[in-house]
Amino acid sequence: MRNQLTAILFSILLSLSLKANSGVPASNAPWGESGSDSLYLDSIARLFRIDEIEVVARQEKDVTPPQRLRGEQLHALATTSVADAVRYFSGIQLKDYGGVGGMKTVDLRSMGSQHLAVFYDGIAIGNAQNGIVDLGKFSMDNLEEVALYNGQKSEIFQPARDFGSAGTLYLKTKRPKFSHDKTYNVEVKMRGGTFGLANPSVIYEQRLSDNIHISANAEYTYATGRYHFHYRKELADGSVAWDTTAVRENGDVQAFRAEAGLFGYTERGKWHVKGYYYQSERGIPGAIVNNVWKNSQRQWDRNAFVQVNYTTSVGKRTDLQVNAKYANDKLRYLNPDTTLMYIDNLFLQQQVYMSASARWRLFPFWDIAAAADYDLNWLKANLTDFSNPIRHTVLVSAATAVSYKWLKAQASVLETYVKDKVPSVKVPSTTKNTYNAVTPAVFVNVKPILHEEWFIRGFYKMVYRMPTFNDLYYTDVGSSNLKPEKTRQYDLGSEWSRLFATDVTRLRSVETGLKADAYFNQVENKIVAIPKGNSQYRWMMLNLGYVEITGAELSADLRFRFRTTTRPTDDLTLYLHASYTFQQALDKTNPDDNDQYGGTYKGQVAYIPRHSGSATGTLLWRGLTASYSFVYVGQRFTSSANIPANIVQPWYTHDLAASWTIPVSQNKTANTTKIQIGLEINNIFNQQYEVIPNYPMPGINGKGIIRVII
Repeated sequence: MRNQLTAILFSILLSLSLKANSGVPASNAPWGESGSDSLYLDSIARLFRIDEIEVVARQEKDVTPPQRLRGEQLHALATTSVADAVRYFSGIQLKDYGGVGGMKTVDLRSMGSQHLAVFYDGIAIGNAQNGIVDLGKFSMDNLEEVALYNGQKSEIFQPARDFGSAGTLYLKTKRPKFSHDKTYNVEVKMRGGTFGLANPSVIYEQRLSDNIHISANAEYTYATGRYHFHYRKELADGSVAWDTTAVRENGDVQAFRAEAGLFGYTERGKWHVKGYYYQSERGIPGAIVNNVWKNSQRQWDRNAFVQVNYTTSVGKRTDLQVNAKYANDKLRYLNPDTTLMYIDNLFLQQQVYMSASARWRLFPFWDIAAAADYDLNWLKANLTDFSNPIRHTVLVSAATAVSYKWLKAQASVLETYVKDKVPSVKVPSTTKNTYNAVTPAVFVNVKPILHEEWFIRGFYKMVYRMPTFNDLYYTDVGSSNLKPEKTRQYDLGSEWSRLFATDVTRLRSVETGLKADAYFNQVENKIVAIPKGNSQYRWMMLNLGYVEITGAELSADLRFRFRTTTRPTDDLTLYLHASYTFQQALDKTNPDDNDQYGGTYKGQVAYIPRHSGSATGTLLWRGLTASYSFVYVGQRFTSSANIPANIVQPWYTHDLAASWTIPVSQNKTANTTKIQIGLEINNIFNQQYEVIPNYPMPGINGKGIIRVII
């Protein structure tokens, strides 16, 4: 019965979307970018040319405001990939396995990397094999915004998948924009730097018509990954095992990324088609253990997907959205060292995803929404007795939102239905292959004083995370009887901001913002890996964990605008941002395991620091952009046994970046050719540190950048 109701709801939403009218947009300008505005456009547009003016307005607040990096502030930081950018968000812990090509994953509020969903232009990046997205594969060149939400995005008009994670990271790529009568944009960039880095990229945008635009970009990365590092190892008795300087080996990478997008506008909506391709070969530097300084493991990746989004309105009260995606991923891992264990594994993963969602405006202050998603994943491998699993996932959501004067509130409920099919006879027929759960969420935001930008907010959310294919079916490792993880999140926070217009001679305005959050998370049936036998290559997955996480996040923002001429566009702007995170993530799995010589009960979870923070400063003036950034991560442990032998020392880095944009030529249509020259210096004090133990990170390093914009 449940499957029939799901199919009926999905069919209704899909048919309504296909019946929506299409036509010519009233304006070439993008509409509804905030996601909360009506999709309905007036049928008549008028164009007025006016003198330059300055507009100051208050931005509508989300129920749960995200942490955002966008525009010039995003690209001013010394960042190359998305993983570099998210380091500056509070509550985030980056796991970096060293080197240019090392894997980079993130952990949000100590719940595990699998609990953070990553969305690319509104559609989730899937990985049913291990549930982790490597953020090092995504470039900053074609991104215009990176946004992190705790709980979920403050929008009920979205696919059901968006309601299913403890946190969401949204990557928004640039949508083509054309000034005046210009019909194309070209951007060519070249990066070169330490570790043999050569990184050319190109972006091309074309206006095919007033309603259809196309964008294409490509990027190639080559690096030897060789860097010097200082390594010191002390034994438990305090004696020094070794203290030396060495060169990091087998960290080379060659990667190629290409994307193409087709963007269109209709009278009542918009659509886009996105194609993505990534291919790489990299060395895996490996951990430095047992006095082994060089590894020979290699990895080949190929990731490709095509995704489609269509959003429209039916009348003035109904909005509809359809998403579809096909992804094809291939991974090969090679360990040729026969003295350890020869491994040559090949994995092929495919995904088909479809979603339909609708939003209805019952009253100006009250919306409701519904969505239905279908997700099909299957995995094949060359491993002996591999199960070749197939997973069918159906997600159905219902949500409501109220916005009235001093109150904003949202509530949602998500039903998750999962069915696994395992063709292999090696899996017992008694193994559970169907899973079902209903998970609610409630978000509230109150404005106590109407004329003040002060908000008090809170949320409760329950999350149901399925075990991955590797958890369940990996040969001689997976356990087909694993239970899904269940997470409960509680959050209470406040936010205050104000814009001050000043009469000081040079200071035009000051904008300030403060945020504070306290949270409590519970993770039940946490999936952990433990050794099986005496071999480090034989593991098994078990539901052993129960973790309680108590934390607090503080952040402050300041923006100063200084008058340098009578033109506001020539103002000098200074952005300052600082954040601090406290996290106490306690392993409460086994109360009997609490002795002082290695017990894990109430121990801080591995790799989670109690204290961490960051600070950034960005200066913008005419063609000059300069930034400074600082990241600090406190003491951690390699396991929940919080003993001195498991301590990982704190680390910090200071980074600098600067660029200068020079107009080269200007034609009659005001189209300007520009050249931008930039320099980045990372870890300027040559801090020797490790994010993951035995994976030494680079010392001082840098890169030069030249960018041509036509």
